[in-house]
Amino acid sequence: MDKTDFPVYRGRMEYMCLGCGSRYPYDNLLYACPECGEVFLLENLAFPRLREYDGAYWRALFDARAASRNTALRGVFRYYELLAPMLEEKDIVYLGEGHTPVVEAAPALRGAVGLDFAYKNDGQNPSASFKDRGMACAFSYLKWLCRHHKWDEVLTICASTGDTSAAAALYAAYVGPPLKSVVLLPKGKVTPQQISQPLGSGAAVLELPGVFDDCMKVVEHLAEHYNVALLNSKNAWRILGQESWAYETAQWYGWNVDELCVFVPIGNAGNITAIMAGFLKLKALGVITALPRIFGVQSEHADPVYRYYAVPREQRRWEPVSVRASVAQAAMIGNPVSFPRVRILAERFIAEGGEEAFQVIQVAEQQIMDAMIKANRHGHIACTQGGECLAGLENALALGLVGGGERALLNATAHSLKFSGFQDMYFNDSFPPEYGVKPDKSLANSPRELLSESTRAGKSDGEYARAAALALAERLHLRPK
Repeated sequence: MDKTDFPVYRGRMEYMCLGCGSRYPYDNLLYACPECGEVFLLENLAFPRLREYDGAYWRALFDARAASRNTALRGVFRYYELLAPMLEEKDIVYLGEGHTPVVEAAPALRGAVGLDFAYKNDGQNPSASFKDRGMACAFSYLKWLCRHHKWDEVLTICASTGDTSAAAALYAAYVGPPLKSVVLLPKGKVTPQQISQPLGSGAAVLELPGVFDDCMKVVEHLAEHYNVALLNSKNAWRILGQESWAYETAQWYGWNVDELCVFVPIGNAGNITAIMAGFLKLKALGVITALPRIFGVQSEHADPVYRYYAVPREQRRWEPVSVRASVAQAAMIGNPVSFPRVRILAERFIAEGGEEAFQVIQVAEQQIMDAMIKANRHGHIACTQGGECLAGLENALALGLVGGGERALLNATAHSLKFSGFQDMYFNDSFPPEYGVKPDKSLANSPRELLSESTRAGKSDGEYARAAALALAERLHLRPK
């Protein structure tokens, strides 16, 4: 069989409760355990069969698939055996997601930070955020489920601060009936650029006064009492798709991540969960020989996971926090639904990689905005969450947590254009006081008028062009030839 053909291997998936350990078959929509209410991880009971092949086999297979023209293997399902390997080829939804570029930091920025690092630009996914990875898997599963049960209508729903709603609406629009998309947003807490995306995809967009956590409680109640497809990271199929970030990272670095420090914004904790799970799977198969180090990053305005890990193990108690206004809107979550997954996977990560394998860094809002602007002034396209990661790297360096021969990879979860409003507030010094952000004047930028409107009057096109050229030459201190 050609390595780029669709795989013949099939897995046997089960929902595994992280609270009471109960297990449930995968052929229905489940988000929380009916017994204890805890969240699930999905487990492939046929995973041990994959160990019949060594790491070299899997590295060669995944590298060969990089050349595939089969769209079912072009996206996140290049790693089919590691994701949802009960799907058939006709189930897989592909919109060009995954395999986003790793871009080395500009030399001047590397010099200023003091460590080699790169951004993985997940803003170059179809809906301009990392959420497309999870949606590709979740919607492929929904296609399989609708076909399996012969359902004629399924309402997909999510709470969102922007990126989840954009991705969910996009994939629902592409798949079409029997799927319909509804998104619930916290009123006034989503940028105009982000709210335009689900509207453009034709979703029913509903706004609720409050914050993301309020919206999340509503959709959780709906999922518990009504037959709807919840698409937040409480959905374990979403987590599977987002594991692809770890697989792509390892592949990009030639399957050697020994000295790599990965910085990930925590938010609802689904992405950091998925990334840890992905690296652990690669290690279990011998695809990589050592784990990278994972640094979760949280703003001090929404930092429940940081607070949990900031105290000695015996003193740790999980407590949600009330969030304050944050520029890292996707991370402005005080009670992340995936925290139980983080706790379990962090323990496994530390058991495999040592005490320093998983850590959480806190950053200030001012640092997030300064870092985002600084990154983009050096040719990057980082969102505020990408700024959060750079601020996390700078704080980790200051604390002596990274250094030596290590290198860092920062997760820019979305495209900078989604957060251009925050850039405008930074440049114009118009942040509301609750953010606590003031611009660094050396990083500020704004358009400047070259000629007044009255200069145009009475001039021919040529005369006006010459006057403008002369004014520009004077402004730039150009020398005549």
